[in-house]
Amino acid sequence: MTDPTPYLPHLMIAWTAYLIATASPGPAVLAIISTSISQGRSAGLALALGVLSGSYTWAMLTAAGLSALIRSYGHALIILKIAGGLYLLWLAYNALRAALRKDAPKSLVSPDVRPSLKKLYFKGLSIHLTNPKAIFSWIMLVSLGMPQDAPASVMAVLIGGCMLLGVVVFGGFALVFSMAPVNRAYRRARRWIEGAMAGFFAFAGLRLLTAKL
Repeated sequence: MTDPTPYLPHLMIAWTAYLIATASPGPAVLAIISTSISQGRSAGLALALGVLSGSYTWAMLTAAGLSALIRSYGHALIILKIAGGLYLLWLAYNALRAALRKDAPKSLVSPDVRPSLKKLYFKGLSIHLTNPKAIFSWIMLVSLGMPQDAPASVMAVLIGGCMLLGVVVFGGFALVFSMAPVNRAYRRARRWIEGAMAGFFAFAGLRLLTAKL
């Protein structure tokens, strides 16, 4: 394996960009936060794992030459954009229903009610896989971290570092926002939080549907 040390300046720039992007509020991060504070640690971690899997999928496709495929099959991105926008609007609808509900969800008041971790995993995966911005983010990261003469082994180091950062960031959000004090605060402000989530998902969905790729 080629020594990646000479490429560390490029890798550090790419890793910093990835850290800022993953830690910034977005559909994936806010979904993790909302799920963690409303349904608990395991639910938040399951959704975070789905988000991370989606990010890893786009990373692998980018490494395999996704940018060339995009140039050849640009219409596929339009379909993906529409699917992503509609999915975010569906999340907004569900959040609005929760905000309008006077009683807390059963998962908050009954420890015997557990959400499907598999369903939450695929929810996180869907949020990331249907977001075309994730594709361009990875193309940007590769352009930052991979000089023209860099060998393929540097790509593995780049993706590995990003995935480690993703575990820390997404898992950290799930762990912090599933703590008991945060959960109690959520119960008091549940309807306001769900309303804010509905507004954000609706805004993100409409913006994605109307954005130019």
